Amino acid sequence: MRGARPISLLKTVGVLLAKDLLIEWRTRARLNALIFFALATLLLFSFAVGPDSKVLARNAGGYLWLALLFSSVLALGESFRVEQENLTLDGLRLAPADARAIFLSKALGNALLLMLLGAILIPVMVALYAVNVAMGMGSFAATVTLGCMAISAPGTVYSAIASNARARDVLLPLLLFPLIIPALLAAAKATSLVLQGDPMNQLGSWYGLLIGFNLIYWGLGFLLFPRVIED
Repeated sequence: MRGARPISLLKTVGVLLAKDLLIEWRTRARLNALIFFALATLLLFSFAVGPDSKVLARNAGGYLWLALLFSSVLALGESFRVEQENLTLDGLRLAPADARAIFLSKALGNALLLMLLGAILIPVMVALYAVNVAMGMGSFAATVTLGCMAISAPGTVYSAIASNARARDVLLPLLLFPLIIPALLAAAKATSLVLQGDPMNQLGSWYGLLIGFNLIYWGLGFLLFPRVIED
């Protein structure tokens, strides 16, 4: 439109994020499925290991992040379902707004959903695996936040790519899992240190890896997402 002013990026992100959160809150179908699936995954790990509480406690951080990773496929795979079914994405692309706002709103929404799931799983994991949070809940919250953001950014980009494919449910994990191995390893190691203590001060190094991963992939997603939805 002639004379139309471009909508500011932050305002657009806020509007789109509020829209996604409102839809999620009204239906809650995806959140309920994620909670059930993640809890079942934690239970399956405890059944597979057996009654050896020391093994469960030692590997609790890895089990938590595997549950979050598997659950993230369900969350990310549904990110663009509403837009694809109602052709909303085409309308957003035609709107006088920065297309990168779509990436930021979707990635932030997915990260918040995974963080909420992590907050629900933490007390279950502590009770189920009989672990203690040696370094406090503040460090635990920081680890979960960084790890969930590391999954969300590349996962949102690949979800947009896979949304137009017939085998999108298979394509998304094939693209995502190899990419986030460094972030998943760092998150699992950091969680284990938070639970068991950090006598050698290694936690900062794992946080550095997570922060670097987030900076790279949030930046790449922000820059490349307009091309992704155009193609």
